[in-house]
Amino acid sequence: MEELEAEIKQLIIDTAKLDDAEVADVDADTPLFAEGMGLDSIDALELAVAIRRRYGVRVQADDAQNARIFASVKSLAAYVAASRRLEAQEDL
Repeated sequence: MEELEAEIKQLIIDTAKLDDAEVADVDADTPLFAEGMGLDSIDALELAVAIRRRYGVRVQADDAQNARIFASVKSLAAYVAASRRLEAQEDL
């Protein structure tokens, strides 16, 4: 899971153009929005698109769980991992 979290940290840095940030500087439990990493709704949309492109995992815009999914790197990585496991099981 640490590798996936590091990949997602880098994806967030690249997507949100956080040029001063480095993967090692981002705590996996830090909130992505508001006083955490300071992402906004546009960043969330761009991040959802980047997650879909990179991992093939879709996040629905109207999903009531989005606040939980995008709460932190850790929660986003858990969602991606769970979605990938579910897709792998469906392919069997």
